[in-house]
Amino acid sequence: MSVIRDVTIRAKKYLETQEILIFVGPRQAGKTTILHQLEKEIKDKPYFFLNLEDKEIVGLLNLSPKNIFQILPLDLKKKTFIFVDEIQYLKDPTNFLKYLYDQYQEKLKLIVSGSSSFYIDRRFKDSLVGRKKIFYVYPASLKEFFQFRGYQFDKPYSKLTLVEKDQYKKLFFEYLVYGGYPRVILASYEEKKEVLRDLVYSYIKKDIYEGGVRQEDVFYRLLKILASQIGNLVNSQDLALTLGVSKTAIDNYLYLMQKSFHLCLIRPFFKNIRKELTKMPKVYFYDLGLRNFLVNNFEPFLMRVDQGALLENYFFRLFLEEKYPDEIKFWRTTEGQEIDFIIDD
Repeated sequence: MSVIRDVTIRAKKYLETQEILIFVGPRQAGKTTILHQLEKEIKDKPYFFLNLEDKEIVGLLNLSPKNIFQILPLDLKKKTFIFVDEIQYLKDPTNFLKYLYDQYQEKLKLIVSGSSSFYIDRRFKDSLVGRKKIFYVYPASLKEFFQFRGYQFDKPYSKLTLVEKDQYKKLFFEYLVYGGYPRVILASYEEKKEVLRDLVYSYIKKDIYEGGVRQEDVFYRLLKILASQIGNLVNSQDLALTLGVSKTAIDNYLYLMQKSFHLCLIRPFFKNIRKELTKMPKVYFYDLGLRNFLVNNFEPFLMRVDQGALLENYFFRLFLEEKYPDEIKFWRTTEGQEIDFIIDD
């Protein structure tokens, strides 16, 4: 089932601008589907779709971005839309996009996806400033989860019928346990754990490999420790001692986990910016199904001892629908008093 994602709706109004549209997010979150949804919005103009998992295409473009004209029959007399999936497979994505934008911005509209902002960050340097619009693609929100399951709750919860409220709660509790990856949502209950296993051990493994991680077992152990303490402070030094590695290694792993959209570290709120950057962050996961797999707990929500942690993580995901991660803060005193989230002022 194809659900029109909220990010697709937001992106549609930028189809006629000259900016490069870049979609980044975790693997299997639905970026390719979003490109195809936007593809259908192109009514009377030519377009092409390139998947950069094709090594022959990647080889040609790595030699020179000009080779796009050997790959596609482009007619520069007409504005053409070019969709590029998995842009991070190019050795220098920045050079490719910058060249086409600078030379043909009025003739070519580029709409691309990348598996994670880890690659976008390190390879996209700063030369695309003013040329790009970035959209973040996360696993499905609760609203999108309902749509994937064929439900449309288009009125406030208080106005739902008793039958609708029961269905809403049942689906909400499922979302808190199994999360919002589209493949997981659409799988049967018997298959959900296996799909999550595939996500963890196949797709995260790709992030590990492409991120140059040498101690794969330490990376997974760290990920599992963090999954067990969502909503808690992250002390890199303590984690380094626990896992028997350097603090630098822990910090590098945390960087990769964030840039691959496995988890997010939110910073404390301070009026002193220096303090804000040096105090310990709190950890949340972009998807609770992934988190619950890592702690090996798929008990029904109402039977769980970590209900509060799951709900707190859910609110983090809810805020992400309107805010960037660095706009979400928390506040905690040395005596332990705490405000879970601070948004804006």
